[in-house]
Amino acid sequence: MVAGAVLNTILDPIFIFVFKMGVEGAAIATIFSQFVTFIFNVIYIKKFKSISLNKEMFKPQINIGRRVMALGISSFITQMSFVFVVAVENNLLAKYGAESKFGSEIPITVLGIVMKINQILNSIIIGIAVGAQPIFGYNYGARKFDRVKSTLKRVLGLGVIISTVAFILFQLIPDKLIAIFGSGDQNYMEFACLAFRTYLLLCICNGIQIPSGIFFQAIGKSIKSAALSLSRQILFLIPAMMILSSMFGMMGILYGGPVADGLAFVIAVILLVFELQHLKQNDLKSSALIDDTSTDNKLSKQMVITISREYGSGGRYIGRLVADKLGIKFYDKDFIEKVAKITGLSEEYIENNEQKRDVLASLNNGYYVGLNNADELFIKESELIKEVADKESCVIIGRCADFILKDRKNVLKVFVYSSMENKIERATKIYGFDKNKAEKEIKRIDKLRANHYKYYTEKDWKDYNNYDICINSDVLGVEKAADLICKVIQEKETVC
Repeated sequence: MVAGAVLNTILDPIFIFVFKMGVEGAAIATIFSQFVTFIFNVIYIKKFKSISLNKEMFKPQINIGRRVMALGISSFITQMSFVFVVAVENNLLAKYGAESKFGSEIPITVLGIVMKINQILNSIIIGIAVGAQPIFGYNYGARKFDRVKSTLKRVLGLGVIISTVAFILFQLIPDKLIAIFGSGDQNYMEFACLAFRTYLLLCICNGIQIPSGIFFQAIGKSIKSAALSLSRQILFLIPAMMILSSMFGMMGILYGGPVADGLAFVIAVILLVFELQHLKQNDLKSSALIDDTSTDNKLSKQMVITISREYGSGGRYIGRLVADKLGIKFYDKDFIEKVAKITGLSEEYIENNEQKRDVLASLNNGYYVGLNNADELFIKESELIKEVADKESCVIIGRCADFILKDRKNVLKVFVYSSMENKIERATKIYGFDKNKAEKEIKRIDKLRANHYKYYTEKDWKDYNNYDICINSDVLGVEKAADLICKVIQEKETVC
């Protein structure tokens, strides 16, 4: 990356001025630099120690292609959103600029430069907030809320300082800043000063708004993070520019900047205030962990039972009964505490996201690169599941355990399902669901589980080929279902 950037910087003036090729020269310099970067990457492939490539790997495979596209789709959406903003903005500038003394070319050129300069300063704020992300996550997971608040105050303080410096520069020396990128006539300089001072009038708000989005992502509040991530560009900036330009012409487009910054800032402050109150009250509930140290293991060999289940089917309770009947360990929420200690993610976040594919979390991963914790969750839980299966007999609930342990002969893989009517009844009685909304919520949770399973195993969650036993808990009831599993595992024990 550095080689391409440095080479492009060197070649630009050579092609533009020495060879007098203008914009065409700049394009050639960029393409040549990208090609050199490509060559470096190809050469580096030979240095991979843990990966060896062969001809078969270069044949297109639809399943792999889908997974690669899934990983990149969030970044694609984010980038295309930015393209959409620029496209709308440029069209408005061309339309209303032609009606002003500045013409259409000066506003498009100048505002592009203004946005790039602002982006550089915002990148510093993003860097600071991203650096604090592990600190937020670890201390949130460890219930050290004072440290979370202390870190947040420091990040916001630094963000405000940087955005304040930017505000001062934009207001006092906009002509000096624009001169870095070249000179122009009087109209060019006049519009540049106007753009810096108007369009970035409330850039100081970015010191709060940007770190807030990263903070909420770090503590697992994906919806709030996504709202803050996209609110300024998509929800506010485009409508503001379109509405205000129809009222004030060229100046309306520039007014759209501070309006979007101000509204995004208000939302960020509101969400932060509520979250800080939440932290102050220490209102987060610890996950209920079960001490299942067995003293009467009835199995002579080490055996593992994995139970996948539809929401509300009674699968978890069946697993609990099996563990009690066999005198072995029962693992479900225990993994949450262990993964929280390892990853630094909050237990609340893990419990809400560990067996689900969160679209908004993926979207945040595109906006704040490298902050999606879903893959880390799966990897750490997989390691814990293998560790537990190596040392003792146990029952493991969900978490793709059947797939993770699929090659082990001492594993019994079970899937529990039931009718929607009975699932609704359990959901209303046990989990307190509203009966009118229970079916919709059950379908939503099962879909998230199915997406999660498909994403990490490339298999269908409800495919009976994945399991040794599929049990309809309505037919047998939970007690007899548990007895059946115990009988099968004891018979399996004799052949292992």
